[in-house]
Formats: sequence, structure tokens, C-alpha cells
Amino acid sequence: MKLAEPDNPVRYSWLADHGFRLSPGPFVSESYAARKFVEGLPRTETLSEVTERIFHPGRVTRRWTTSPEHGVPFLSSADIFQADLSTLALITRKSYEENDRLPLEPGWTLVTRSGMTAGRVTYARLDMAGYACSEDVLRIVPNRDRIPPGYLYTFLASSLGTAMIKGTVYGTSVKHIEPVHLVDLPIPRLNDEVEQRIDSLWQRASQRRADFQDGITKATRDLFESAGVSEFTGLRWHDLPRDVNFTAPSVNALTLRSLNFSPRAQRILERLRSVPHRTLGNICRDGTLRTGARFKRIDASAANGVRLIGQRQAFWMRPEGRWINPRQAPSDVMQRDESVLVAAHGTLGDTEVYSRSIFVTGSWLAHAFSQDFVRVVSGDPEISGAYLFAFLRSEVAFRLLRCMSVGGKQQEYNPVLLRHLPIPECTPSDRKRIAGAVRQAYQWRDEADALEDEAQALLAEGMHEGTQG
Repeated sequence: MKLAEPDNPVRYSWLADHGFRLSPGPFVSESYAARKFVEGLPRTETLSEVTERIFHPGRVTRRWTTSPEHGVPFLSSADIFQADLSTLALITRKSYEENDRLPLEPGWTLVTRSGMTAGRVTYARLDMAGYACSEDVLRIVPNRDRIPPGYLYTFLASSLGTAMIKGTVYGTSVKHIEPVHLVDLPIPRLNDEVEQRIDSLWQRASQRRADFQDGITKATRDLFESAGVSEFTGLRWHDLPRDVNFTAPSVNALTLRSLNFSPRAQRILERLRSVPHRTLGNICRDGTLRTGARFKRIDASAANGVRLIGQRQAFWMRPEGRWINPRQAPSDVMQRDESVLVAAHGTLGDTEVYSRSIFVTGSWLAHAFSQDFVRVVSGDPEISGAYLFAFLRSEVAFRLLRCMSVGGKQQEYNPVLLRHLPIPECTPSDRKRIAGAVRQAYQWRDEADALEDEAQALLAEGMHEGTQG
């Protein structure tokens, strides 16, 4: 049951706005309360007054390609929230050039405009410059002469901003937001110094997110080059000869599935075994290599629980999981520092997260994780989790893991094949350098989160002072 908030009670003017109706629905709506609160601040401007335009590109023809030379990374309405953008699908340059409203520019605020997640907010990062983006995403282009872009994003991403945006959603089974619905949103204006400080924090956070992306990409490239298999730095799976008309040289009771004998995968495995390597099972012998225990979720408040992260949210910049009671969940929902989690259940679509990996360190150690991940914890002090992640996040590992799949609609890994996955060993100095690059990248990611949180706190403080003044 929703209740009106004691510090923001229903006012007489609200009743007048709705013809003095006495049903509580409109007045306990977060959107309406947020709008009225912002409108009550000393100084506001509408979104249309502080932006150059609010638009989406319209329906586009999507012709896909697997060739980076002939394609442009394409962001769907889910991809814009991803932490790692290195696995995006590509649309052809012809499709890209047919619509000059497809490219993104850093500093724009992005809002999902279609489906059950309509109204979610993020921003175009530095590493999204020039990327194509779906028509299911609204672009809010700030007028930099009127408002700092980081300040505008920080407000729109705040609890007040997102509440007002979600209040504009219309539709029944398929939700939508159109640009015209956002133009009259009130934007609070603070003094110039505070707005510039918020913008500065946002710019530093944006740079740190770009540094994170660059850092993990370089770590993976460094691993393959140091191991002597540099041809895997830009693996093009779909350009390899297709897996048709082949025979398996030896078949036993372990598996009869043809996918597990994929010639493409077997050639990659043979190449990895031709250089110094260790198997994943050997590295994790005294650590962990298994999926989590299934359990019943017992909800808890944020003050008394932990955020539970599932497969989908684990790959976002900022996760949005439910809060559960950790005392009524298995101990393995919490992870050790430098654990690698591999999405363990799913289907074989190229854009699915199944077989993708995340690295748990820093602030993410406070989260709980569902059973739908293989917990990969090194038991060898010479092979760190950071080094394992540099390999497991690669396209090579992604394809090999998928060729170890068993199951019907929902796939999972054959545990024996998984234990035999070869991991290039590299020299101790190489491993130390590669692991250090991964750790530094994740420190930058935590810094970006902290800077964005600081910007939100400064915004809240500025608006509170405005209500007091």
C-alpha cells in the first residue's frame, strides 16, 4: 500500500489540479509528488528550455554484419546500461549512413522509451561516441550555454527525475514515452557553482568509465600477445569455416552432442594447448569451480539485507537487484575477492549473456549473486582471479564455453569439459602485469560509481537548501 510522505503531504493545490477528486491514486503517485516538489523550488526551468532537442531516430533498417571494417557498434535499449561495450553487435555502415540521427554524442542523457523498462536513464559515455543507438532510446541533448550536461543528467537520473519521467509513460501491454511528453518536466536550477561542481564530478566519472573499458580490453589483448597467440585478439568466429559435414574422431559416454565437437572450437583448443597452459580445473582444484546452490529468496529491507544480482543485472554499470536476507541464503551468494562469475544458464544467441564473465572485487563484494553463475575461484596463488578474468572475458573463452554446452532450451556447461578448458599460462611477470591492469580498471570503475554518488548527494543537498531558503 502506498502512503503519502509526511514531509511532502498532499496539498490543497493538488486537489484543485484534479478537480477535487478524493481518490488517493494521483496524490500518492511518486511522479506527481516529485513534480510538485520540484515545482515548489525557488527556481526551475522546463526541460525544453535547457535542451537543444529531445528526439529518437525513428525506425531504422538494421542490416547486421560481423566485420568491424564494414560495421558500426549498435546499442540496444539494454546495451546502453552495459559496463563492457566490447561485445556489441554491428550494423552495416550503409544502415548507419541512411539515418544521420543514429550516432550518439558524449554528454547526451539517454532514456529508454519502449517496453516494460521504459523510463530508465543513463548517459552517452565517452566511449559511445559515434555508436549507433536504437530508436527505442530517447536522446536528450543539453544546451550547454544554458545548463551543464552533467548537472542535467544527474537530476534526470535522480529519484525525483526518474519518478517524473516514468510518470509520462503511456500504453497498456507495450509502454512508450515520446519526446513531447518530457518537454515540460521541471528542472531545478541551483547556483552556478554547485551546478558546475556536479558537472565536474560527472565528467570525471565519465572519463573513469572510459578508462575502465580501455583497461580491461588492453589486459585481454596483452594476455594473448604475451602467450604467443596474438591471432586471438580479434577472433572472428563467424568468419571461420562453418561446423558442417564433420565427424568426431572419438566419442564416449561423456557427450554425444555435436556442438561439443565443433571443429572451430577444436582448432582453437589445439592452438591454446600448443602454448604453455594450465587447465581451469587444475587452477581451481583448491578453489572453486561450480554453480551456486539453489535457494529460496527471502526479501529484506535495504538496511538489513544485501542486493541480489542476477545474470542480467550483473553486466550493468550499476546493478538493480532485489534485497534479500543473507542469513537465510547459502553462504556462496557472497563472493571472495577476485572471484570470476560466468553466466551459467541461458540460450545460444550471440547477444545473450550466457558464457559472459564478470569480475567481483571492490564495492561489488557487498552484493549477493544468484545461483546462475559458475563461481571460478583460483586455488593457485600463482594464477590470480584478475588474470583468469582477462582470459574468460575474451571472445575466445565465450565461444569455447558455449561449445561445452549441454541441455535443451536452457543451456549449461558440461562440467568435465569445463574443467579441461586450457588457460594460457604466460610468464610470472606477464601475469602480474595483466592482473594489475585488470585491478586498476576495476578501481577506476569504483571511482566512477563514487563520483556519480557524490554528484547525487551534492544535488540533494542543493535542493534541500533551496527548500529551506
